[in-house]
Amino acid sequence: MASINVLVCVKRAADVTGEVVLNADGTGLDGRYSGYAMSPHETAAVEIAVSLVEESGGSVTVLTLGDDDAVEQLRDALAVGADDAVHVEADSSAFGPTDVAAAIAEVVRARAASGTAYDLVLVGNDAADTGSFQVGIRLAYLLDRPVVAGVQQIAVSDGVATLHVGSAAGTETYEVGLPAVATVLEGGVDPRYPSIRGRMRAKKAPVEAVTPEVTPRGSGTLGLSLPPPTPNKVTVLGEGPGAAPAVVEVLRKIGVLS
Repeated sequence: MASINVLVCVKRAADVTGEVVLNADGTGLDGRYSGYAMSPHETAAVEIAVSLVEESGGSVTVLTLGDDDAVEQLRDALAVGADDAVHVEADSSAFGPTDVAAAIAEVVRARAASGTAYDLVLVGNDAADTGSFQVGIRLAYLLDRPVVAGVQQIAVSDGVATLHVGSAAGTETYEVGLPAVATVLEGGVDPRYPSIRGRMRAKKAPVEAVTPEVTPRGSGTLGLSLPPPTPNKVTVLGEGPGAAPAVVEVLRKIGVLS
């Protein structure tokens, strides 16, 4: 089995597993209280890439576009097995999906020119904070490569990638020649946890900083809104021993008591 080089693109975004809060002007998510992280799609993409290279040899590069704080997510990926990292220094809020795809394409071409060609480029199926679903498709178009979306598992053999996509009807399987692009959906693999040794290595690992030549046009987003909170209805059954009959009646209604 020939070795492969994989590029995984990740994004520093507000952690949406907790309460979602908008920033002051309503144009994006505010992670000051929830913290920041890679999306589950991207952690799955890192796991797929590291597993592929463990089997076949090669290298895993992780890339992010953002400010200096975004290096934290690069080091998270380095801690679980990525070999090197690229930080595209830019204001991510000014970059729309088209701009991000163009910046990634610049890195792919520059690396190829210097001798490191990427057989696979993996991105999250959608960004956790914008949900645009566009970067992977636009990147594949710019690189003139085949793309498969919603991938959960990948195998590579003899220059061909076999990609498994989960759907309501079952699992769909696609075979594409390399090089290719895939957008990864969580659920197909179990991302590993970093070891202490991995964290120490990640702290010392160099991160290549590059400045994109792209002039960003932005996403065109005018603003975001949050749905109203789900109303909660509370019924007071009573106080003290006098509430006992009402409690018994509720238990009968839900089938706990006959």
